Amino acid sequence: HFGTGTAALLESIVKTGPDIVSLDWRVPLDEGWRRLGFERGVQGNLEPAVLLGPSALVVARARDVLRRAAGRPGHIFNLGHGVLPETSVQNLQLLVETVHSWVPARVA
Repeated sequence: HFGTGTAALLESIVKTGPDIVSLDWRVPLDEGWRRLGFERGVQGNLEPAVLLGPSALVVARARDVLRRAAGRPGHIFNLGHGVLPETSVQNLQLLVETVHSWVPARVA
């Protein structure tokens, strides 16, 4: 399942029985995952416009999404929607490097 602006529908989406739900950037990843239930995977959810900003912002916001995932199995890092046409290749490369180099803390 993928949709944007669906924060108010997460509990209804769960009732359809998905294995994985994609979250857009409007709901914090940890909050959305808690509402969906940790037994299913989530995909998301960096705001695409972040990639238009400076490299420090890209790294900081990507790490925030990763921290919110808390190293749980089932997280697929993704944008909270598509790549904006004016996004630089350099920022996309930086994002991939940031995600690939992330070492999650242990989930309690």
